[in-house]
Amino acid sequence: MIDLLREVSDYCALDIPEAHKVPIGIVGAGGIVDGQHLVAYRKAGLEVVGITDVDLDRARQVAERHGIPRVFSSLDELLADDRIGVVDIAVPVSQQPEIFRAAVAAGKNVLAQKPFTENPETARELAALAAERGVVAAVNQQLRFDEGIAAAHRMVELGWIGELTSFTLSVDAFTDWTQWVWAKEMARLEIMVHSIHYHDVVRWFMGEPTSVYTIGGRVPGQYPVGETRTQSSYRFANGSSAGVYANHMNPGGDNTAEFRIEGTAGAIRGTLGLMYDYPLGRPDTLEVTSSVVPTDGWVPYPVTQRWFPDAFIGTMGSVLDAVATGSTPRSSVADNVKTIELVAALYRSMESNEVVRLGA
Repeated sequence: MIDLLREVSDYCALDIPEAHKVPIGIVGAGGIVDGQHLVAYRKAGLEVVGITDVDLDRARQVAERHGIPRVFSSLDELLADDRIGVVDIAVPVSQQPEIFRAAVAAGKNVLAQKPFTENPETARELAALAAERGVVAAVNQQLRFDEGIAAAHRMVELGWIGELTSFTLSVDAFTDWTQWVWAKEMARLEIMVHSIHYHDVVRWFMGEPTSVYTIGGRVPGQYPVGETRTQSSYRFANGSSAGVYANHMNPGGDNTAEFRIEGTAGAIRGTLGLMYDYPLGRPDTLEVTSSVVPTDGWVPYPVTQRWFPDAFIGTMGSVLDAVATGSTPRSSVADNVKTIELVAALYRSMESNEVVRLGA
């Protein structure tokens, strides 16, 4: 069993070959860049040559904290730097498409923060632009690189639990939305900026659903105008199902974040450690039981990495690997178009209180 688990852990490794590393330029100096992107890139030994932001004072503060040698006065100035091989776009969704278009027009490879757009039409346009220009473009859906989730995916790929029949994920936590001023007036909130990770992962494991149904809610006196609680269910052509429940207004202090994946030959269960004490969190837990490999009951997988900041190494590393080898990033923009289409369908269902069919 140790040798089998080693095959899984090798898949989850976040090492980036030195030959793949190219200089990075960052657009955006918000909390996620300051607290996660730059911490991850330093850990991976990546070079950030410069940063820019609409708030240049903030950009200078972040640059000083992380030893970034240059603060660009504008996006155009950053894009004109020939050293930069990848542009990391980490700004609110409303600003993303314009920056994405400019980066692609400049011939830069792109890693875009999620969501990289709010609507499928723009998503398809941006994916087409990247393809036409021949640049690598990916979306920072870093939950695909979280070790617990990535290890579970590899177990599924290896056939350990047979044909998938169900994927469920449930989160009960309290989120202090006041830390993101830009989110206050977003009418579409919880799925768009948080659970998009979970819905993207459902797609990664289960494929494209044939129909979805979603309800969303708020609590009296909450800070943002958008939904802070959602429940979504999926149906797939082969009869399998999925469900995602997310509650960000848990008043009890007993945060939980659990997932379970079932198949015809076993099951995988785990926790998302980040959500137990966001943004510090703790390591995930992961267990598998299988009739295909010798688990003899539930066997734990030893998770050592964390969603924050380690998985951010994975998303950038995937882009760098694609640039160096011609591979396809795990969370490519072309693939993420389907995630944006799914999110749009979930909101149509929420707003109409009807099942929405996809792929017709």
